[in-house]
Formats: sequence, C-alpha cells, structure tokens
Amino acid sequence: MGGSIDPGLPGYIGDAWGLRDRPNKGPKRALSLPRIVDAAVAIAASEGLSAVSMSRVAADLGASTMSLYRYLSAKDELLQLMMDAIYQTPPSGPDSPDEGWRAGLARWTWEQHAILRKHTWALHIPTLGPPVTPNQIIWLERGLECLGGTALGEGEKLSVIMLLSGFCRNDATVSADVQASFMAKAPDELAAMSSYGQLVRKLAGPDRFPAFTAVIDAGVLDTPAGPDDEFVFGLERILDGVGALLEQRAAARNAGGEGH
Repeated sequence: MGGSIDPGLPGYIGDAWGLRDRPNKGPKRALSLPRIVDAAVAIAASEGLSAVSMSRVAADLGASTMSLYRYLSAKDELLQLMMDAIYQTPPSGPDSPDEGWRAGLARWTWEQHAILRKHTWALHIPTLGPPVTPNQIIWLERGLECLGGTALGEGEKLSVIMLLSGFCRNDATVSADVQASFMAKAPDELAAMSSYGQLVRKLAGPDRFPAFTAVIDAGVLDTPAGPDDEFVFGLERILDGVGALLEQRAAARNAGGEGH
C-alpha cells in the first residue's frame, strides 16, 4: 500500500495504518512507532498520563528525544496513538447467530466500559475529533454492525454509537474522579461522607429541597450502590430509547405501506 497515502494526511496516521513504506536498505532502526507507543502506555499505566513526555519515553527506550520526532511531530500525536492502543483488542463477535441489535450494542458497550475503567489515564486525553486511527475505526465498525439490520438511517446509527461512546467515557471519568477523591481523603473525612444523606438533609432541609429530601427519606443514600448500578441503569435507558425510535420507524413504514 506504500505510496497511496494522501500527502495532506499526518505522517503518524499513515504509519498507524501501514500506508507508508519504510526503506529496506540501510541499517535497521532501533525504534518503531509501535515500540514508542507501547513505552508511553507503560509509563501512563504505572505513573499516570502526566508522567508521559517525549523525553521520558525516549529515556525508557534508551534513545534520544530527537529520534522520536522521526515518527511523531508532537506529543499530541503520541497521545492519540496511545488512545488507539487501548482498543487494540477488537470487540468480541455476536454471542449467537441470531443476536439482536440490543444484545449486540449492550455487549459492545460493556466491553468499551471495561477498557475505559481499566485504562483510566486515557480519560485525560482530549478528544480532538472523530476517530481516524485503525483500532478505533474497527470498534466503530463493529458498533455500527450491531445496527445493520435495523430501520435506522446511517446518520442515526452513527449517532447511537457516539451516544454510547460518550456515555461510557462520562461514566468512567466520574468513577475515576470519585475513586481518586476517596483515595486522597483522610479517615475522618470518609466517615463524614458515609452519612452524606443526613448531612445534606441538615444543610438543605425539606422546605427548600423537598424532592431531594424525599430521596433521602426513602433510604436511597443509606445503601451504597454497586459499582455498575448507575451504568446499568443508564445503558438500559439509552437502549430503551433506541428501541422506541425503531418502533416509530416501523410504525411510519407500516403507515406508509397502508397508504398505497
């Protein structure tokens, strides 16, 4: 595929897709783009994303910082490839040949949920635009395939996948932030938070916040929620919404057919 790369495409994207030829003659380079990305991911996994720099990655590889710039023009490019790297394992296939759209999307979303919960450092990488790297495109393709047999338009299918991806990222971000906050608190602060419902009731009061007081009085805050309870609730409601949209499409199609 060498030589087919768009000259306007950033070099690191072409490399990620295998669209640029490397010279066969001359000494073999000690570095490669996959080695650079793997080293950066290892640093982020052990020390956090803030520890990743071009100089640090180069040092871990026993190379000069300038040598990395033969493959990448900026750290932002490295970050985008690191994000792509966490999706290097493609989504699993259907659980059964007759798996419906809902089961397929649920499976796809749960697998993305697991990836983001595992690689929380990746949540700090800014989203610069739609996915353009190979692993993320594979994930996008598999998600769209789940909706292949439905009556949704192509734009609607993409919107569903973007909605689920955003939901996964938001859930993982909130979970990671809360976990980090708990880890940083002293024991007395944690004890105070254990009676959160009672504390808020004293501060707010039923006169100003009757709806929230009803939640507190119902004991909702007295029993800690499971780690995935909110994720399950949110995912099921999104899928309910997709199902309702599909029912609307089916009803409109049937109505159109009856008019002929």
